[in-house]
Amino acid sequence: MANRLFQQARQYVEQAKASSTLGREKEEAILKAKNALSSAYANSTFAEQQQLQDLQKEIEQL
Repeated sequence: MANRLFQQARQYVEQAKASSTLGREKEEAILKAKNALSSAYANSTFAEQQQLQDLQKEIEQL
């Protein structure tokens, strides 16, 4: 069974990266992605955690 929280985190990160808006909307997209990453990390396998760390680095660059 796929990890739903992991999938949601990945989706929110992609949405934040794709968001061309600036300001409050972009900040909200980044905040959602960070929250999803945090939730997913605690409930993921080691391999998924490594991927989540990569996604976290991508969010920090935005």
